[in-house]
Amino acid sequence: MSSRFAAIGILAALVLFVIYQAAYVVNAREQAIVVRFGEIQDVRETPGLYFKVPLIDTVQFVEKRVLRFDLEDIRVQVSGGKFYEVDAFVLYDITDPRRFRQTVSADIVAAESRLRTRLNSALRTVYGLRGFEAALSEERTSMMREVRDQMRPEAENLGIAIEDVRIRRTDLTQEVSQQTFERMKAERLAEAELIRARGNEAGQRIRAIADRQVVEIQSEAQRDAEIIRGEGDAERNRIFADAFSRDEDFFAFYRSMSAYAGALADSGTTMVLSPNSEFFEFFGSAGASPNAGASTSATTAAGSSDDAAAAETPAAPDAAASAGSESEPGGAENGTAATAQ
Repeated sequence: MSSRFAAIGILAALVLFVIYQAAYVVNAREQAIVVRFGEIQDVRETPGLYFKVPLIDTVQFVEKRVLRFDLEDIRVQVSGGKFYEVDAFVLYDITDPRRFRQTVSADIVAAESRLRTRLNSALRTVYGLRGFEAALSEERTSMMREVRDQMRPEAENLGIAIEDVRIRRTDLTQEVSQQTFERMKAERLAEAELIRARGNEAGQRIRAIADRQVVEIQSEAQRDAEIIRGEGDAERNRIFADAFSRDEDFFAFYRSMSAYAGALADSGTTMVLSPNSEFFEFFGSAGASPNAGASTSATTAAGSSDDAAAAETPAAPDAAASAGSESEPGGAENGTAATAQ
């Protein structure tokens, strides 16, 4: 009886072992490749419970998710001869497990190694066709698309689909960074000089306009002043003419008095005049001729000068008259014969 239970137990264990060896589960994140003696028998991509021939068939699982690998710190050269340090990564998934098994034995490390080589080559090709500024401009998006398109034929041969390629970092090398800094510095200095020159030009233009306006304003003010001065002189002359026309004798007397005040204001002035000069017209007195009074006044005014020695005898009218006659050759009767300081 016990041997029967033992046999049943062994049989049950054997059945369980066979079921365990024959059954396998495929989840949503995996794909299964059934291999028999190195030949692919079946590929399971749908999640579920499946069976295989135990001890003969083997199941190899591959990822169904989108995978990623990175390529870091590669040195690429642009068309101008300068270098960049570039980091990039690739997103891919296994779309053909059968070909993936046939080409790289479903080894992800081997597949990524081949893709990494192809990515390196594509990056160098794309960067080498462009100038220094392209990788730092809007053209960067088109560069990533070109790299992706260049990788896809190689990836399809591996049973892989390239979903996307991204350039994560593009930095200048140390020597290029210094050169770029110097170039940017020179550009900023040139721009500053241009702005400064434009400012100076604008300042000179504004100053020129202001100077022109000053000249115009001064000219207009001078013109207006001359007009007003001329109008004033005309009004003064009109008033004088009106006064002269009203009383000619008084006007002549007033003008003579003004002339006396201007001529005799400085006591240090020596004047030698003819007694008959019209300058002394209003110096006459009762019982004496105007000319005699004029001679006496002229002699008295000139008494302070050392050079008027002839005027030391004011009572001798003949001497004054003689001096007057000597000082008027060529028509001295019209007025002043000589003026000495």
